[in-house]
Amino acid sequence: MKKFTKTSIAVVTGLSFFLSASSMAKTEMTTDVQKESYSIGASLGKYVSSQIYSQTQLGAEVDVALVVEGVMDALKNTPQFSDDEILTYLNQRAEVLNAAKAAAIEKIALKNMTAGSNFLTNNKKLPGVKVTESGLQYEVIKNGEGRKPLAEDVVTVHYKGYLVDGTEFDNSYERNEPNRFALMSVIPGWQEGIPLMNEGSTYKFSIPSELAYGKEQVGMIPPSSTLIFEVELVKVEAPGENSKGMGLSGMGMGGMMGKVH
Repeated sequence: MKKFTKTSIAVVTGLSFFLSASSMAKTEMTTDVQKESYSIGASLGKYVSSQIYSQTQLGAEVDVALVVEGVMDALKNTPQFSDDEILTYLNQRAEVLNAAKAAAIEKIALKNMTAGSNFLTNNKKLPGVKVTESGLQYEVIKNGEGRKPLAEDVVTVHYKGYLVDGTEFDNSYERNEPNRFALMSVIPGWQEGIPLMNEGSTYKFSIPSELAYGKEQVGMIPPSSTLIFEVELVKVEAPGENSKGMGLSGMGMGGMMGKVH
């Protein structure tokens, strides 16, 4: 849980110059110092505004007038509460927001679990779809004739991934750059599915959330999402074979196919 500290409070209270109501009138800015000074205030205002918005989105009530009053008092170094009292109230607020956020995530996760379960139930009835013991579903789009990868091998793949509602979250074809990685470093659904393929094959995988990212939010992927991938196995290499340059840097969303620990 995030905690507020005296250091974070000092960022505001340390600005101990005094402001009067008249100083809030519009000022004509002609010098760089004036423009830079205004930008400091505008940046602070945007940050405060974003905090208010994110809290109200979680259903928390915010008295904006008192937020402004608190900022003004801090800038004048005349806060109505001590630092310890402010910390107490902010951490009290943090508890409420953390609970609200957890409830919102759980609601989203339940919705995605239901949608994913319905999709997988219908998908496994389609011609050509096979289901493994773990619940992974796959369909052969094209069969290659190369070797199958072992668990410790390095593979190069092209792929596109999307959610059950059709929302695409990654596509290596659009980047015109296949991804190369150690097979053991990716999500369980890929660790199980890719070794089923021969080099040169293209498979479609429907991966239950528990074989993907579970309840984690990863980039555009919401918690408890069933994931669908069309994967082309371009190349299989033994560990250490031509290993120079291997990595996940080319992956969309910063190597998002990596496992969540």
